[in-house]
Amino acid sequence: MNYLYIIIPLVILFLWGIRIVRPTQRGLIERLGKYRKLASPGFHWIIPIIDRLFMVNVTEQMVDAEPQEIITNDNLNATVDAQVYFRVKSDEESVKGSIYNVNNYRLQIVNLARTTLRNIIGTLTLKSANSERGKINSELYKTLHIETQTWGIEIVRTELKQIDPPRDVQETMNKVVKAENEKIAAIDSATAAETVADGIKRGARLKK
Repeated sequence: MNYLYIIIPLVILFLWGIRIVRPTQRGLIERLGKYRKLASPGFHWIIPIIDRLFMVNVTEQMVDAEPQEIITNDNLNATVDAQVYFRVKSDEESVKGSIYNVNNYRLQIVNLARTTLRNIIGTLTLKSANSERGKINSELYKTLHIETQTWGIEIVRTELKQIDPPRDVQETMNKVVKAENEKIAAIDSATAAETVADGIKRGARLKK
């Protein structure tokens, strides 16, 4: 029976050290606080207490840069929002970079995106910002792509969700659009009435 005192603790130790890495993950194993190796998808066993396994998601993820007010070059407060799609690359150096080179890469991507948007849109008027969304998107993507390379991150794409003017400016713009539409409708109505009148006159001449 004495052998049970050896076998049972060993079984417990073995079960305690079991780790499973899913296909959507990569693992990073440390031993006594020092990097040891990359854990690919599958079964792994680590020495409890001595080893630690950090899981990293390598699927495509999305973060929202969250709506923020940015002062445009014509001194208007525009509400701007964007989304960033990214993934941690699955090779060993990239996984290490996502753990060791940046503290909370999701939060840092959000902060970097917000700062970049302020820098870009702050140089544009509200009108040009709305008309140059593609250019803003490209500059945002380029900056994020460059700045996150040491983090082991691949920026998949960026999407500029909104550039909204202040409410009073929006109301003024709506009034202008409404006035323009009413003006066009009035011109069309007058043209139609004139056409009908001309038709009546021609008809009257033909009867004579």
